[in-house]
Amino acid sequence: MTYTTQMDAAKKKIVTQEMEIVAKKENIEVATLLKNIAEGKVVIPANKNHKALDPEGIGLGLRTKINVNLGVSQDCLSIEPELKKAEKAMAMKTEAIMDLSSFGRTEEFRKRLIEMSTVMIGTVPVYDAVAFYDKDISKITAEEFLQVVKKHAEDGVDFMTIHAGINRENAEVYKRSDRLLGIVSRGGSLLYAWMEATGKENPFYEYYDDVLDICEKYDVTISLGDALRPGSIKDSTDASQIKELITLGELAKRAKARNVQVIIEGPGHMRINEIAANVLLEKKLCEGAPFYVLGPVVTDVAPGYDHITSAIGGAIAAANGADFLCYVTPAEHLRLPTLDDMKEGIIAAKIAAHAADLAKGVKNAEKWDYEMGEARSRLDWDKMFQLAMAPEKARRYREESLPQHKETCTMCGEICAVRTMQRLKEKEEQLR
Repeated sequence: MTYTTQMDAAKKKIVTQEMEIVAKKENIEVATLLKNIAEGKVVIPANKNHKALDPEGIGLGLRTKINVNLGVSQDCLSIEPELKKAEKAMAMKTEAIMDLSSFGRTEEFRKRLIEMSTVMIGTVPVYDAVAFYDKDISKITAEEFLQVVKKHAEDGVDFMTIHAGINRENAEVYKRSDRLLGIVSRGGSLLYAWMEATGKENPFYEYYDDVLDICEKYDVTISLGDALRPGSIKDSTDASQIKELITLGELAKRAKARNVQVIIEGPGHMRINEIAANVLLEKKLCEGAPFYVLGPVVTDVAPGYDHITSAIGGAIAAANGADFLCYVTPAEHLRLPTLDDMKEGIIAAKIAAHAADLAKGVKNAEKWDYEMGEARSRLDWDKMFQLAMAPEKARRYREESLPQHKETCTMCGEICAVRTMQRLKEKEEQLR
């Protein structure tokens, strides 16, 4: 029996090689995975042309995954530093990389990235359309936008952000709003500008069936972009955002009817007390489709530390059911991140993802923490470093300040609580 996509296979009860790999990684039953993929609650982004891919699942009951953004831009044209970032991101065990290139040799970079990458690759075709055609956004035709989508699919892109939700109807809702920051999505702003200049409907909305044709052929997962996401705390959970989310739910249903896997992108900047409700809304309106959150950034006043503001929001979102976290670096809102910025962003996102997995009871998530607790109880420093999420930093911190009593640290020395209890335990065992 043949199949077109992972979802089509799941509906036909065909277990693909990708499903077997994901089930083993997640330590879950293949039958459970099959059911959730068929229902659109789990996706395995795996383009048929991405030969180096080591597949991952995103969605219900699985570990929370993280994504790293990189790419070339007008002010940072060199490909090699971005490829080095990709290599480091993979070494740090991120599950996805999004190529957000918007200028220069975008096709060369994308092809080299896909060729080397064992993790899933995402792109935003509307960015590349501006770079590829090298003309004003208003001069790009609907057919040309679709040609870029097709090119990315042929090259092996596993998931694409498609900003189909910002149609003319939703643009009118936005115009009536009193938003502080307007449209902060780069893709959303470009398509809004295109609609305003041409007077036409968003081509990704008008020709959505053509987009689905492409995605079905190559098994590209659609990541429905939240063009009207809030860019400030004041704008969160407003009419524009929710109206677009309703549209994304309708588009998700159309994708699933065509056996195209779909992810929903989410906010944005948001108060902590609104995050759980936003996750609930997405899951209800989009029939449990995996939720990919861009933060949420929980306060607007910490430039230079937005890897922390987003990790707080990401942990809360994922604990309440979000499935996929887009990392944020300390350079967010300030500049293109360096390699060190990227590393800090990855660690912050990994902490958020793992903390959420503990909260939502992902299978065996607690094993890592229990092993660390056991190593600490024995003051086994080598084991602690081995288990640490960032072992190099943990080891360096200890070596920079060695204690008089080698089994302790310089915070407590010989009055270390763990050391004291360990000594008492040893005495009790000697008396037995």
